[in-house]
Amino acid sequence: MSEIKKLAMRRAAGEQLPLAFNHDAALGREDLLVSDRQAAAIAIIDAWPTWPSPVVILAGPPGSGKSHLTDIWRSLSGARDIVPVSGSDAAELAAQGPVVFEDADRTEFSDTELFHVINSVRENATGLLMTSRGWPLSWPVALPDLRSRLKAATTVEIGEPDEQLLAQLVFKLFADRQLIVDDRIIDYIVRRMERSFAAAQRVVEAIDRLAMARQTRISRSVAAEVLNTLYDSQLDEGMS
Repeated sequence: MSEIKKLAMRRAAGEQLPLAFNHDAALGREDLLVSDRQAAAIAIIDAWPTWPSPVVILAGPPGSGKSHLTDIWRSLSGARDIVPVSGSDAAELAAQGPVVFEDADRTEFSDTELFHVINSVRENATGLLMTSRGWPLSWPVALPDLRSRLKAATTVEIGEPDEQLLAQLVFKLFADRQLIVDDRIIDYIVRRMERSFAAAQRVVEAIDRLAMARQTRISRSVAAEVLNTLYDSQLDEGMS
């Protein structure tokens, strides 16, 4: 069946479902949202190459900006991505220049290989940036020497957003989709949603999809319907 026929059938059946387009986030240094919750992490990236230790770990919840900061550091340092597993060339790459290991708490790695990577970084004065949802003490590390190396690393935590940062984040997530939303609607959303980076991404995605399905602009009523659905709560219909 052709896509045209499928779309026609959807229209005949009722509300058309939007296609799940990918939306590229703006990930330049100038696009970085700055708040007290991110200040330390931003400062450590900007401080490259004069880091307090050759190994830095960014720890924060999903959507907190770890990938954005990592992209900025890649541009600054020319770092290459590694996954330190047995038989890999991770330690060799670490000896040649800066390296990045993302999602360390959710990616299988060899204790011995990561230990060698850190040693290579220290011996060759390069640099290693790792990201994680939790602090390194929570990682499943059995090798005592590696645990010691991780304790010596500089770990910087990114906290959940305050209301001001959350409003900036929601605005940016809409802007990444080429959507400019009224400040009053963003304020309405922020004051009624879960205060987390991951929630902001879910809410913006759902609002965008519903507005596309209705072929309408993003309004307070669209936002209210999404928030009611996501949080199963009764929302005040009056605009503050």
